[in-house]
Amino acid sequence: MHDIEPFYNWQHIYVSEEDERSPFYGIEHSEFEYTDTVYNFYIHPQWDYFGSRTLYLKVLMADYEEHFAIIEMIGEWNDAVENDIMTIKREVIENFMDQGIYKYILIAENVLNFHSGDIDYYEELHEELSDENGWIVCLNMPEQTQYDFRKAKLNQFIELKEIENWRAYKPYHLYKRIDNEISARLI
Repeated sequence: MHDIEPFYNWQHIYVSEEDERSPFYGIEHSEFEYTDTVYNFYIHPQWDYFGSRTLYLKVLMADYEEHFAIIEMIGEWNDAVENDIMTIKREVIENFMDQGIYKYILIAENVLNFHSGDIDYYEELHEELSDENGWIVCLNMPEQTQYDFRKAKLNQFIELKEIENWRAYKPYHLYKRIDNEISARLI
């Protein structure tokens, strides 16, 4: 896990540590010191801690004019013990919602496990985003993780999507592809 870095090819467009509106503004990362772990496995120092002991993330893009954010995640999404959905909602998403962002792409290909808990925060988040014509999509979640996510019926609040070559897109084009698919389905 220590060699899995957050996607970095969009850093010429956006860096969350340099964005004054980002909850990660001003954070400095070491390139060489590995301090954070997920179950005794060190993770790359570029991942951001947001309050969960088992799940880390990186904001790859926040576009305040188009009202979307792309967030990559790594680790174990554990609502049963850690209540990760509450933590990510309170510490990250609500900060961006205060800045007018209501559409979220969570890249979950490195989320290795999911353990469900209560659905209250999923319902709350879904309602708050829907009030603003927003949405939240989980992109490329591994099959075994999707199974547990669907079993808990959370895909009614967070849509699961597959886009095999998402890295080939620019952030805006990835967002537009997903937004167009969601809009077309709602018509």
